[in-house]
Amino acid sequence: MKKGEERFQRPIDLRTIYERLMGKFGSQGWWPAESTFEILIGAILTQRTNWKNVEKAMDKLKGTFPIEPKSIAEAPLDLLQNLIRSAGFYRQKAERLKAVASYICSSYGGSIEAFMSESLDKLRDELISIKGVGLETADSILLYAANKRIFPVDAYTRRIFGRLGFREAESLPYEGLRLWIQEQLPKNPDLFKEFRALIVRLAKDYCRKRPLCQNCPLGDLCEEGQRSLSIVK
Repeated sequence: MKKGEERFQRPIDLRTIYERLMGKFGSQGWWPAESTFEILIGAILTQRTNWKNVEKAMDKLKGTFPIEPKSIAEAPLDLLQNLIRSAGFYRQKAERLKAVASYICSSYGGSIEAFMSESLDKLRDELISIKGVGLETADSILLYAANKRIFPVDAYTRRIFGRLGFREAESLPYEGLRLWIQEQLPKNPDLFKEFRALIVRLAKDYCRKRPLCQNCPLGDLCEEGQRSLSIVK
């Protein structure tokens, strides 16, 4: 067993959480995109920004050239930076986009389908070997673009699970938390996609850094929520 891959048993039931969130918010319809490569681009652009800014950048890219590996790989860096400026950190992100696109072109003849058809482990290793692609971004690409059974862990996930009583969620190594989550859920990539989208929705609507516990669908399961609601009463 690799370091950080320990198994944990915690008193929170992820299936119950999923059902509560689905009942409250319904299907979230992630990931909005017209192609597999567009999903990959979106996963890089969304780093440290919101989706509205990503959409602005994506619209400019689409209005300039085809959204395919060859176009991105051959685009002048300064042009790419200007097109994605709305996504923030545009210099770094432009370099990452070109690095991924160039890798697909050089290793897979520009075929995103061939790239995504690799096994989960091989594709994950290749993604994280590309400069600027970390575990969360790689796993988002694997889940949403390649439809692989892997659950990306983000700051929202750590915050919510920590407040639900899984205190180690905020400090566990990435792999430890990811594997624990995956063990609690059916091995269904569509459910993984929906659950992660619901977690993001909960974090934005209720479970913020300063939480809005009133009417939260997990209020009775959450230590933070119970404390807040008892004060209100």
